[in-house]
Order: sequence, then C-alpha cells, then structure tokens
Amino acid sequence: MDERKSLIGEYNFVAEPFCSDFTGHMSLSTLGNMLLNVAEFHASDRGFGIITINQGAHTWVLSRLAMEFDEMPRQTEPFTIQTWVENVYKLFTARNFAIVNKDNTPIGYARSVWAMIDLESRKPVDLLSVYSGGISEYVCDRDCPIDGPGKVKVVSTEPVREVSMLFSDIDINGHVNSIRYIDHILDLFPLDLYKEKRIKRFEIAYVNESYYGDTLAFYLDEKGEGEFHIEVKKKDSGEVICRSKVIFI
Repeated sequence: MDERKSLIGEYNFVAEPFCSDFTGHMSLSTLGNMLLNVAEFHASDRGFGIITINQGAHTWVLSRLAMEFDEMPRQTEPFTIQTWVENVYKLFTARNFAIVNKDNTPIGYARSVWAMIDLESRKPVDLLSVYSGGISEYVCDRDCPIDGPGKVKVVSTEPVREVSMLFSDIDINGHVNSIRYIDHILDLFPLDLYKEKRIKRFEIAYVNESYYGDTLAFYLDEKGEGEFHIEVKKKDSGEVICRSKVIFI
C-alpha cells in the first residue's frame, strides 16, 4: 500500500444555503449525494474510482445505504466528511462515513454497501481478484457506531403515490440516480411532519434498476410512532426497485 495515502479520507465542505431545506439545515438528499461523491474521491485517489474502472468495462453501484444523525449540518457552517473501507468481500464492499461538525464533533454516521458490476452483463465482479485485489489493501478497522441496514417489510397493496421517471432522475449510468429515490421517498411525508420532527435515521436498499419513462409506485406502512417502511415498485410489472426505512424523532 502507498504509505502516502491514508486509509481514512477527509473532505471539507460548507453547508451552502442553496443546499439547505426550510429548517436551515442541509437537506438529506444533498448530504447523501455528498457521501457518494466522497466515496468516489476516496476510491479515485487510491486507484479504483469510476473513471479508472470504466476503462476495464466496470462501474460501481450502490446496493445499500443507512444514515443516522444527531443533527444535520447547519446552513453556512463548515463540516467534514470522513470515509473508509470497512471490508471487502467477493461481490460486495462495505464503506463507512462520519460527518463531523466545525467543533470536530461527530454529528452523524453512515454505512454503505457497494458492488462493482460489468458494464455489459450488469453482473457483479469478483472484488478479491479484480485489479490484483488491491482494494483490500485499504480496509480500515475504524469503528462505525450505527447499525447497518435492516429488513424492511411492506404489506400495503395500494400505492400512496406514483411518479414517472424523467430527465432529472437519470444518472451517468443511464438509470435512475440512487439519490433521486431519496427525494421521492421524502416527498411522501407532509411538510407539517418535518416542522414537528426531524429524521433520525434513513435506510435504503436497492433491488433493481429503473429507467427513463418508468412509472414507479410507492407503498408505505407506518410500523410504529415515527417509523415508516416504504417499498417502490414499477407500476406496470410490479418489480421491486428499492425498499426504505425512515425514522422521525
């Protein structure tokens, strides 16, 4: 391993006003997008970013993401995102994050699971052998004090919303952007709920891809006070696209 590259990457940001919601804090989807960018920065600096692996006809896809916060970054305030690789398995790698405020206090953490896929077959690649197994050199034993994504079960049979996927939903890989699902899920809840409570934890597990022109149906169950489970399906086929858990406090 190149000793000049630390196992933990640190990236500094400011919570810009245009990235904040009506509460004066950074929006969850914007922060989620920053986590994905930071993952790419860290991977790219160490030789396994998207541009590099695209040359080998591979790309990264996000499989699961769990975020938990004591508070969100406040508008105009600086903060830092730290990231590190927790483990590398044959078909998946686990990457964690810490969100640290201007006083150097952690205010949130995130856990994510990624797969590297072949661009043509769309099937997972063996991470323990590809690129000479070099990704494993950056595994770090730093603790991440939140649970990983759990099980989500939705029994509702009537959707609470249907949304057609349009231009702004599509990412560089030609399918619906991972973070756009977060926006659409958060839109299921009324503004008054966000005035009274905040999101403590958000989880999402991606099952299948969706594309431009797909109409997605959103199903929602309330599991307890402040806890909601969501399942997103293609309207026409019923194919499950993703599942999510949102906990308000």
